Formats: sequence, structure tokens, C-alpha cells
Amino acid sequence: MKHNISRLAFCSAAALAMTACELDEYNPMAGTGGDVLATQIGLDGLALYCYEPLYDQLYSAFDYLSVAEGGTDIFFTSGANPDYAKELFFYDGLATNTNASNKVFKQAYAMINSCNGVVEQAGKVVDGDAKVIDDLVAQAKCLRAFYYSILVTNYGNVPLILTNSGADVNYTPERSTYEALYAQMVKDLKEAAEVLDVKPYKDQYSRVTKKTALGLLARVYAQGAGDHDLKENGVSYWQRAKEVAEDLIDNMDAYGAFMYDDVDDLWAQANNRNNKEALFIAAGPDGLGVKPAAYNCSNLFNYLGPDPNACFSDVYKTSKKQNYHYGRMDNVVMGPTKYMMDLFDADNDKRFENTFLMSFSEGTYAQTPEWGGSYLAKGKFFVWDSALCVKYHKDLSLVGDTIYPYGDFKWVAGAWNQYPSKVWPKGGAHDGDIDKLMDVKNIYVMPPKLEEGEDRVLIFISKEDLTDEQKSKALPVVYNLSELFDANGSYYSASFDGTNSFKLFPMFIKYNWNYLGAFGDNINKKSGDMMIMRMAEVYLIAAEAEQKLGNGAKATEYINVLRERACRDKANLDAFRLQTAATEQDILDEYARELCGEFTRWALLKRHHAFETQLPKGNKRAAGNFDPSKHYLRPISYDFLSQIDNSDEFGTNGY
Repeated sequence: MKHNISRLAFCSAAALAMTACELDEYNPMAGTGGDVLATQIGLDGLALYCYEPLYDQLYSAFDYLSVAEGGTDIFFTSGANPDYAKELFFYDGLATNTNASNKVFKQAYAMINSCNGVVEQAGKVVDGDAKVIDDLVAQAKCLRAFYYSILVTNYGNVPLILTNSGADVNYTPERSTYEALYAQMVKDLKEAAEVLDVKPYKDQYSRVTKKTALGLLARVYAQGAGDHDLKENGVSYWQRAKEVAEDLIDNMDAYGAFMYDDVDDLWAQANNRNNKEALFIAAGPDGLGVKPAAYNCSNLFNYLGPDPNACFSDVYKTSKKQNYHYGRMDNVVMGPTKYMMDLFDADNDKRFENTFLMSFSEGTYAQTPEWGGSYLAKGKFFVWDSALCVKYHKDLSLVGDTIYPYGDFKWVAGAWNQYPSKVWPKGGAHDGDIDKLMDVKNIYVMPPKLEEGEDRVLIFISKEDLTDEQKSKALPVVYNLSELFDANGSYYSASFDGTNSFKLFPMFIKYNWNYLGAFGDNINKKSGDMMIMRMAEVYLIAAEAEQKLGNGAKATEYINVLRERACRDKANLDAFRLQTAATEQDILDEYARELCGEFTRWALLKRHHAFETQLPKGNKRAAGNFDPSKHYLRPISYDFLSQIDNSDEFGTNGY
């Protein structure tokens, strides 16, 4: 059975129909086909297939997110699902057959084999445009380096395979050196950057371009520097990371790179598709005009926030199956640590509300007469009565007071359904007149503090500790963020006050989308774009490298670029800027504020050897299980080990 391994066979149509997640039996040394691809059309199809798992799996399913952000200081599991993926979030039982880490290993190697096929087959194409062929090869090299960066960061010194071996499968693979692996990634990215254009191939914006290769090159240099203190021709990888990052920053226009002046615009719903700040995009299917296949949509958002109806069903009455405002929150798994939340100065930093939603409100469908939509008739108003005031410790003066809906969705019929929303004004206009509805940049971005006259919020999590009296007189049900954590710093996993408040936690909103075209095959799936890398990360890499090279003052300059655009009130800008030479802790903290949840945290802590110092701050349960002798690497895939003849010699990374 060990030798009964499925080969990955590719031809133009079949290649595009397959998904990496379906490759239950695979071998990274297996072939992708032969002369059938020795045409430009065939090569084009195979090059396109190299992108396959980016959206279909890696950046739309929870597996890779749990690998990339799990087991860190800034995220852990919610009180509703305290043991979900505990292997990755808490290093509790992590093994070679842990599903998520097993899948990521397989998906990366499957695509490396496809990239190798493009590079090999290019020399056999006799009827193609040389410039096009060179571009396809450069794309494959850029992607090959990206997939290897995932493997090497997470799994260590894996085999370096640069050929598509066809039927000649190697059942006794050997581990490569870190020096060889990083040298190849650097070589691939440099060669790709030389060839790739500023504009994407065929104007398909999710294709890698010159800025993609340069951004990934800076990231690879930083990881190799921190993990292994690597050098290139005697020069530190930190120096190389600095040079590449600063070149990209200084020449953004020439490379087609961009960074928004206002963080509100970065996360505006209208800017999700082909976001200008993105260096590398996993593009979601457009929900307009065609029904997206279920596997082509993302359900990440429903892992990243609470179901408000499950928290307080007598106050928030819309069930998750009918929640067109937030979408259907099926999984409610991953919440931020208190350490993560405390890193934000919410008074000054607009990244806070663009990352986390603390207010939960109802939505109506007055714009949808096809559903009998009536703002006034659908029971979406909540009125405080004396029994509920007693239950939720509210001042009895609130009896009779009303909380109104916040959003209103419009059902857009067509080849498939869409539910974009607008916002009702606060403090009035409760007559259901849809002409009073407002367009906002992001319907999920709400002020971090309850504003005067705010009458559309049912549930509110206060980042600052309010007194019992303040909470009792506030219109919504209010919990201080600090109240949601137990003595060990985890979310409560059972009731602590006679309600289901233990299921409440801040909602991470970067991957929840609401605009025309963003909805998937059901309200538990959506299909917006995912930014694999964006320009702000280049500023952070530049700061990180400068700090490591002893130039903390220069690092501060790069950090302050990000703080300046995030500052709420420019009158407070001087106080909000970092005033001293950046330390390593400043770097770690600024990465958290800027890139929280963007698939970078585990790699960052690894290259700074910071798990032992950071986990006790934010994730004590993980800190108690963390074993530095093995947990700096993920386990080698069980499926891979079961298919080779030298699994004992190859090793499991200590698992």
C-alpha cells in the first residue's frame, strides 16, 4: 500500500478542475505529466494551477489560519469552543496527524511540484511567445519560493525538490540544509523580480508581479535571518531584508506598490477587491452573475466572532441562520487575547475598530419588499422591560426604552443572492424611511466607545473598565472586556453570572465582507479577496531589520508611518507616535497591531525566538505546554511519512 501513491496528472482542463484539498493520497515527488504540457496553452494552464490552493484552501479555510496564528500570544479559543484545535492553539496533543498542519504540508508540496513542472516544461515549448513563457516561469518561481517559505518556516529543513520527477518517485527523500533551502528561495524570488512586470499577467490582478516577488524576498530574508542567522556572501540576511524593504518603500510608484493614507480606506468594503495596498492577493470568486461553488468561498469569518443570539437570545433575537447582517456564525472559535486587546490605544488608534467589533446590533430588510420587508413590522425593535432589567442589572429607569436596528440589507436577486447593507442613522429617523439609510465605508466598523445618542447597539464590550453604575445606565447590555476572562487569562468556558456571557468575545472583522459581490453560496460563506501580503508589512520588515542591525531610531521612523495613518485625531499625533528608538518589543507589538490575524504571527515569534517570553503574556495555557525542544517546528505530515520508506530516518520533528 505504501507504494500505491496517486500521481498528480495534469492537463489543461483537468488541472483547473482539481483542488489540492482533494489530494488525500499524494507524494511531493510525484509527476505532473509530460509532453501534453509542451505548448504555451498547456503551460499557461499549469501555471494557473500553481495558484490553486491559495484561495480554495490556504486563505479561505481555517486550517492554515490555525497554523499561522494559533499557538501565539494574540489569539486563542473562545469560551464557546475552548478545546477546538487545542493541538495548535495550546500545543496540547499536537502530532503528525493533526489535520491542519498535515494539510498545509501536503498542499504546499503539491503546488511546488506544479511549479517545478512549469519551470521544466517551459524549455520544451516550441510554439510560444518567449516573453510570455518567461513570465509564466517567473510566476512559478515566485510561487515556488512562497510555498517553500511556508514549509521551511513551519516544518524545518524539508527536502528541496526542484524537478518534476514524473514516474521516478523518490521513496527515500533526504532533508536539505537551511542554507540550501533559503538560497533557492532567494534565487527564485530574485529571478522572478527581474522578469515579472509591474502589471499582472493578462491583467489578472491575483497573479504575482514584481512587487510580489520583492515583498516576499524581504520576508524570506527576515525569516532566514531570525531563524538561522543566515548570510549571503558574508552579508547578514537582516541587511538584505533592510535593503529590499527600503528599495520597495523608496520606489513604490516604480514597482506599482501603494499604501493608503488612512487605515479606514484600507479596510473599506469598496476596496476589498484588488486592494491597492496588496502586494499579493488570493482572489475570491465574484458573487455577481454566477453561483460560487461552495469550496470556492471563505468561511473564515464565522470562526472569528461570537453568535450574539447564542449569547443573549432574549435581547438579540435573530438566530444565526437568519443573520444577514453578520452572516451565519457557525463555529465561533477564535478570539483575541486580552494581551492583544491591551496593545491598542483605542482612543487614538483606528486600527482597533478596523480589526475588532465590540458592538452587536440587529439588522432589518426594509430595502427588500420581495420578502415583505418592513422596518416597523418585523419585530426588530428591542424594548427593555423590568424582568430583563433585573436579569442584566440595568437601572429600572430604562424600562420602556427602545434599541433600534443598525443595518438594513437589500436582497439582490440574480444568478445568485447578495445581501449588501446600509446603516440606519442613530438617535432618530425610526420611521423606516429607506431614503434615510446611509452608506458607510465598512458596516462592521463602529466606534470603540458608546457615543451619546447611540440607540442601535444591543450588546457592547467595553475595552475600558466601566463601573457597575455606568453599565447599568447604558442602553445596551454591557460587559467590560476584562470581565470575560478567567483568572488564568482565558475566556470563561461556563457561565459566571447566570447568563451565556461566556460565549461573548470581540469579533475579528478583517475577513467579514459586506458589499455587492461578496456573498457566497450561503450566509455562512463569503467570497472577498484575501491579502497574502501588503505594503504595511514591508514597513514593518524594514523597521524589524533596522532594529536588529542596531538602528532603532530608523526603525521608529517606519513604525511611525503606520501610526500616523492610523491616528484618530491628528491633534494627538505627536503623543501617538513612538518617541524613542524602537526596541525588539516595540517591533513585536507593532506587528500585532498592524497585522493581527493576517497569517504572520507564528512566523514572527519563531524568528524572534519569542514564544517563551510572549506566550505567558497572552496565552498562559499554551505557555504551560510549550516545549522549545520541538514546538519551534510543526510536525512533519503523517501522510508524507506513511508514503516514504525512510520515515524513521527522516523524522517527525520530535512528535
